[in-house]
Amino acid sequence: MQKEPDEFEAEARLLLALKLYETGKLTTGLAAKLAGVPRVTFLFLLGQHGLSPFGEEPDELERDLENAQQAGRPQ
Repeated sequence: MQKEPDEFEAEARLLLALKLYETGKLTTGLAAKLAGVPRVTFLFLLGQHGLSPFGEEPDELERDLENAQQAGRPQ
């Protein structure tokens, strides 16, 4: 790795924060703090790394939306 120590540390902190968020051990706010970035930036970075800020996969969200729409229809 041809990185300066501070660059390496920042990347390592981000990757650790992403993994801890992914495994449910940290909230987005705490993970952002660990990564040393604002929460909004961390939310953006989640998407860049293929993770959802909602803690669910996109197809799960679509099913939830369909279920909510069906539940809201008059019977």
